Amino acid sequence: MSMARKCSLRWRLVVRLLALQAALLTLFMLVSFGALLASGCLPNLEPEDSVVDTLAAAVARDAQGGLVLDPTPELVRLREANPALWFQVRDGGGGVLTEGAVPARFAGVGKALDQVGQARLGWRMGDPPRSGARMKQVATAAGSVQIMTGYGGQVPITSVIWAALTISAGVMLPVLILMAVATLIATPIVVRQALDGLDATAAEAERIEISEPGARLSLDNVPREVAPLVKAVNDALGRLDEGYERRQRFLMDAAHELRTPIAILTTRLEGLDDGPQKARLVADAARLANLAEQLLDLQRVDRDRRSFIAVDLVELGRQVAADLAPLAIAAGFELSFEADAGQVQVFGDPLSLERALTNLVQNAIEHAGRRGAITIRVERSGAVEVVDEGQGIPAELRRQIFEPFQRLQPRDRGAGLGLTLVSEIVRLHRGSITVLDGPRGGARFRILLPMPQAGFMVG
Repeated sequence: MSMARKCSLRWRLVVRLLALQAALLTLFMLVSFGALLASGCLPNLEPEDSVVDTLAAAVARDAQGGLVLDPTPELVRLREANPALWFQVRDGGGGVLTEGAVPARFAGVGKALDQVGQARLGWRMGDPPRSGARMKQVATAAGSVQIMTGYGGQVPITSVIWAALTISAGVMLPVLILMAVATLIATPIVVRQALDGLDATAAEAERIEISEPGARLSLDNVPREVAPLVKAVNDALGRLDEGYERRQRFLMDAAHELRTPIAILTTRLEGLDDGPQKARLVADAARLANLAEQLLDLQRVDRDRRSFIAVDLVELGRQVAADLAPLAIAAGFELSFEADAGQVQVFGDPLSLERALTNLVQNAIEHAGRRGAITIRVERSGAVEVVDEGQGIPAELRRQIFEPFQRLQPRDRGAGLGLTLVSEIVRLHRGSITVLDGPRGGARFRILLPMPQAGFMVG
């Protein structure tokens, strides 16, 4: 049995139900067998049959041809165990051998039953069990004889075992097989129907995103036994929402608080005499201001996704290319823009999407080796690409670069949050970003945003 089946509720129920059914059926058969055995209703397990067999093995003839009993060990033990034993042996020639006190009502019955193979006599409704007699025609060393006897002897244990096995094979085993087949068919169906609501709840859980606070699992269709688990998950989601909201408030408050001292610092730096030291300080202050704006951008998009509007990616890409062309040319690059269509619309926040595209172009300017071309390309499928001709990014590091404060090479500028901000903006727009090899050996950043006709839902 596979590990998946071991852990399956369906198969656990099947195995346990089969075990319970087998145990109950076995107990029922044992009780029924014992009751039938005690009441004498099992024809193949009557004690008189063992007496008849013992007598048949001992019947012989004397020198004159009369019926006699050889004192076999079985006959000796039978007489010792049953002092009240009685029997009558008759042959076809009129010979009769009697021992013990034969009840008067059976004394003359044997002759009348010469043509009967076997019979039970005198056991009527209301009589105590074993109050009658057993008659049977048997073949012996003295020929065919009629033996009639009353209660006596014990059923051999081998006969009891054989009868039990016969009844089990003939009755209990077929019933158990039928019950097992019914259980194997019915249990998975019943469990599947009972867990339909749980499957729907699991599907709801798979759709929960961190960007959708307040999402909870429905309790309407789950089984009552599973409801506490679903409620506990909902409580955990509530605690996660509270913690996420506190973190977001802290980041926004921190970014707001940073803007004031940064503005004061920038103003004071402007009053210094021009020189290399002032230029470096102003650049550092600009980095701090840019970092604060990036954090505010991220929090604003996260909080205000319901304000998404239609955005033309072609116009957006053309605008970013125009704004950054001087910076790219000054750094030694050629910056170009390409589009598959005159207009490609998606729903989103134009400022954050512009920020994401700008960060990708600035990343290429900083890391592409100050040579070659940088291309912004918009596809009609809703994809935006920024392609450079630099050294590229190793495949094993392409996920790492989107982590906060991660850099492939140490630099004296930037905070390492540019690509992290891009990744978060794309995620909040329910899109994807991948890093591929450029056609000329550089890096190709590809953002794919959902198109309106593809079922993108605002908010």
